[in-house]
Amino acid sequence: MVAAPAPLDTLCINSIRMLAVDAINKSNSGHPGLPMGCAPMGYTLWDKFLKHNPKNPTWFNRDRFVLSAGHGCMLLYALLHLTGYDSVTIEDIKQFRQLGSRTPGHPETFETPGVEVTTGPLGAGISNAVGLAIAESHLAAKFNKPDCKIVDHYTYVIMGDGCNQEGISSEACSLAGHLKLGKLIALYDDNHITIDGKTDVSFTEDVLKRYEAYGWHVQHVQDGNTNVNAIAGAIEQAKSITDKPSLIKITTIIGYGSPNKSDTAGVHGAPLGAEETALTRQQLDWSYGPFEVPQEVYDYLQKAVERGASQENEWNEALNTYKIKYSKEANELNRMLLGNLPEGWDKDLPSYTPEDSAQATRKHSQICLGLLGPNLPELIGGSADLTHSNYTDIKGENGSFQSNTPEKRYIHFGVREHAMSAILNGIAYHGSGLIPYGGTFLVFADYMRGSMRLSALSGLGVIYVLTHDSIGVGEDGPTHQPVETIPSLRAMPNMLVMRPGDGNETSGAYKIAIQNRNRPTVLALSRQNIANQANSSIEKVASGGYILEDCEGLPDLILIGTGSELDLCVQAAKQLSKEGRKVRVVSMPCVELFEEQTDAYKETVLPTATRRRIVVEAAGSFGWHKYIGLDGTTITMDRFGTSAPGNTCMEKFGFTVANVVAKAKALFA
Repeated sequence: MVAAPAPLDTLCINSIRMLAVDAINKSNSGHPGLPMGCAPMGYTLWDKFLKHNPKNPTWFNRDRFVLSAGHGCMLLYALLHLTGYDSVTIEDIKQFRQLGSRTPGHPETFETPGVEVTTGPLGAGISNAVGLAIAESHLAAKFNKPDCKIVDHYTYVIMGDGCNQEGISSEACSLAGHLKLGKLIALYDDNHITIDGKTDVSFTEDVLKRYEAYGWHVQHVQDGNTNVNAIAGAIEQAKSITDKPSLIKITTIIGYGSPNKSDTAGVHGAPLGAEETALTRQQLDWSYGPFEVPQEVYDYLQKAVERGASQENEWNEALNTYKIKYSKEANELNRMLLGNLPEGWDKDLPSYTPEDSAQATRKHSQICLGLLGPNLPELIGGSADLTHSNYTDIKGENGSFQSNTPEKRYIHFGVREHAMSAILNGIAYHGSGLIPYGGTFLVFADYMRGSMRLSALSGLGVIYVLTHDSIGVGEDGPTHQPVETIPSLRAMPNMLVMRPGDGNETSGAYKIAIQNRNRPTVLALSRQNIANQANSSIEKVASGGYILEDCEGLPDLILIGTGSELDLCVQAAKQLSKEGRKVRVVSMPCVELFEEQTDAYKETVLPTATRRRIVVEAAGSFGWHKYIGLDGTTITMDRFGTSAPGNTCMEKFGFTVANVVAKAKALFA
């Protein structure tokens, strides 16, 4: 016989359930099923295991909690409220999903203190959690001493069937098993329901066997509806396993307590309604009114405030001892936690002249990483199995992040682009000052787009090193030649898309990317060699667009170039100038930064009076028309490429000096 939970346990659990029911009824929108079913596991985890301080949600050594099944966010909001977080009051609960509330429809880090990860797209949260666990493991190996542990916390996750069905979770959890991330513990809400009904219409695999094959420790709690002791015992067991991440399958009834809607798809994403809510109150023996929480529940759960303050004070004492014994390491950690870059971090970024040999910007990128690495110890990242094509290795670094070498900072993500992006987000979410970067081919941004969007939405300073940026890729053909990718990434709010045109601009792009800790950056880099320009510089990149080559007085024609096409503009301008035309060349490595400049500056670069303009970029024309107006044109790629050597591809589609000159002359005809 399974012992019944203590009366206070039941009261706390039902408080979570009914706050979710009442909030979702009031908003007439939301997902009550998960909070009702997961209330026992959420309560057990937060009350008996989670190390956190409600009065200081950003305390560094707290455990991280990720609600991967973000649609069930009323579970998280109820837990934040009941354990004493000022960010979620009862009024905030009542304003669930309303304009300006701190209880939005899915958890958002930028709206609600105490929310660790922005979740909603299923599978992304558990994948972010892998990044959180990597960050903890790396920092623990880097800073902990045998007599002083200052980095020592767990990452806990609640995930559902949907998270396990999305492919991104398979990618991330496979890597987590390989890396033996023992402080990652996932609670899997096994309720057999998704929006389409019973999961057996599409999902019949043995999830535990899958995770066991990944290298995870697995357990099954068969009664997750009432058996708090079994849930607690499973978490204890998971914590004792230090060389594997843990998955605990906890079988629950979705919408537990609802007589007519529990265990149905109907309770997944719709309010219970007044009649069913009344029946649920009877079923749960809940005599309290809407949004009413028994005082003894507050009194008990808000002990987390005192407990958290005590845990943080203990850590502060340990940190003070650490500062005395290990002052150098303590200063570095403190700097990182404050988000300050080391003095002189950018002093070795290289600059170039036209006399320096032409190189691909992916090669310039590798040089930048190699020179930044020694000066920027918080730089951490890798590639999705394309290290020797992306050139994302940090020269001079020996070894990579593995289970036995977590102090290393190069990560082999394997052929897992989507997981890589989500894991990089998780490293950024960790809030420890780590600067994550990851590389793949630009065309495979399509695999990562969901997580890249979350990078931008959450304001995460992730750096995406995306090489082979045009039809210049050549022989691999149109499957590997991005044409629409750059314009589509420029369309994403809060994303910097940098397409440097030479070595100086590549160094400048890295400087901007490293400094931007509140938005992600795409570095779109060439495979083919690019000449270095006489008038480019590291500093000019910060304006987004600038005059690279100019003429006397007002130009008759402006050529706007990016990336490998910038030199085409320069060479065409020289030819046209010899023929008496007044031509200006504008380099536009980052449209977003250019748009942030003053109107006066933009007018100096692109004077309104000069109506003849040509944009040259081996990518789609989308977005460029605002710069060329009615009298300009583009030399762009509004079709797929072809399989041929890179130079042949560029010639076939008009990316030649001769074609730029011809298009320019046509504007004067």
